Amino acid sequence: MALLMRTDSDRAPWWRDEVAKLLPDLDFRIYPETGRIEDIEYALVWRPPQGLLRSLPSLKAIFSLGAGVDHVFADPNLPEGVPVVRLIDVQLTRQMTEYAVWHVLRFHRNGPEYEAQQRQRVWREVALTQTVERRVGVMGLGEIGGAVARALVGFGFDVAGWSRGPKSIPGVASFAGREKLHDFLARSEIVVCVLPLTPDTTDILDARAFAAMPRGACVINIGRGPHLVESDLVAALDAGHVAGAALDVFRTEPLPQDSPLWSHPAVTLTPHIAGMIDPRSAVQQVVANIRRIRAGEKPLNIVDPRAGY
Repeated sequence: MALLMRTDSDRAPWWRDEVAKLLPDLDFRIYPETGRIEDIEYALVWRPPQGLLRSLPSLKAIFSLGAGVDHVFADPNLPEGVPVVRLIDVQLTRQMTEYAVWHVLRFHRNGPEYEAQQRQRVWREVALTQTVERRVGVMGLGEIGGAVARALVGFGFDVAGWSRGPKSIPGVASFAGREKLHDFLARSEIVVCVLPLTPDTTDILDARAFAAMPRGACVINIGRGPHLVESDLVAALDAGHVAGAALDVFRTEPLPQDSPLWSHPAVTLTPHIAGMIDPRSAVQQVVANIRRIRAGEKPLNIVDPRAGY
């Protein structure tokens, strides 16, 4: 039996070594070196080529090499009946939470203003808002979004969350469904997007969303690039309605050199590094699920194809 890994990164050998420590009998293959495809029972993938997974006749599970699974469902011809399994890694969740809190605090404590003043050699205090008076909204209250919301509650922020269905998190006001999105955005001075990418959430941060936010709001996107209509954000920033944005994910990656986001004074961007999978911790979940399948049990964290997460 074999596992096939497909990834854009150079960490495949690292994964192979970590898996071998726990499952030495598993033949670990790195795409495009598939070997005999009939031997492959598991696929660990990031952005697999369309048709690859359906070509594996013995496939028992598809493991997403990341928190999101939209890159898997981008293939319209996935093999029927093969579960797609999310990767829920405590280290990844912690990293994403750190990134979100970092930028929420940066916007809350007037970081961009002080950075601009330093460049201009200006010594001037900016009025400070207390955390209990700062309304932060988290879009997406799953594993990562829930952790972000709880961390922000710990700092004393007035936190609300928006999700497809109602959620119950202590200290977090719940807004659910499209009919409540406007109300959620209208009360959120700093918006953190941690949504999964689905047809319903694509382009959700558009001109209408920015218009619904309070003037001077800030946006942090650590979900997926296609959540954001980049031209609408630039227009909202130029109009002064949105005061700042911190972006880690983009519709096209790497971000094209001619993108206005590179040089926009109100934008801070990073190259999709808010959370990075560490094989030393993530491998535990993959191996545990392979053992469950071998024992005749269902793997944990199976994705609902209809919901997309």
